[in-house]
Amino acid sequence: MRLKKTYNRDLPDESLLKHYQRTGDLEVLGRLYTRYMHLVYGVCLRYLKDRENAKDAVMQIFEKLVEDAHQHEIRQFKSWLYVLTKNFCLMQIRSQKSQDRRINNWKIDHVKFVESDIELHPIDRDETDRDKALRDCIEKLNPEQRRCIQLFYFENKCYQDIAVSLKMEEKKVKSHLQNAKRNLKICLENQNGTKQKI
Repeated sequence: MRLKKTYNRDLPDESLLKHYQRTGDLEVLGRLYTRYMHLVYGVCLRYLKDRENAKDAVMQIFEKLVEDAHQHEIRQFKSWLYVLTKNFCLMQIRSQKSQDRRINNWKIDHVKFVESDIELHPIDRDETDRDKALRDCIEKLNPEQRRCIQLFYFENKCYQDIAVSLKMEEKKVKSHLQNAKRNLKICLENQNGTKQKI
């Protein structure tokens, strides 16, 4: 039996939740979630330290709630939602740290490509110069190599995810990444006016 819109706003959390679990009515879940969106936003802002990221997280948590509310026995919705929100934010932070580490490793790698067995960068070359050179060289890669580099280093995707996304075999992804690294090394050497060594 459908809840009447005229009074469902006054029902307790547990009644709205049970109705959603029974019927899958997203309007009812949305009304329940609206009661605590400001609290969810506050928790996200505290953990993520960014207003736009916190706003995005509020929407993503609702999407997660659509599935999770069916899978758990929830006694107190507000407390359960707080834990869900906190865990979501912690996963976001861990994912970002992992991505930052991968990008930092990539920056270290690309410096090694240029500096191994060749003359070092001039001392007055700063990080901004190297980043711009790297971006320019990435743009010169063929489409497959460029996309693999972007997905692996900048979007934190694994070989399997890249293979699925680009509809190719994993060994082909690895091959594109290896060739891309080699081509980037050559391109960066050329930009630095150094002798090519492969």
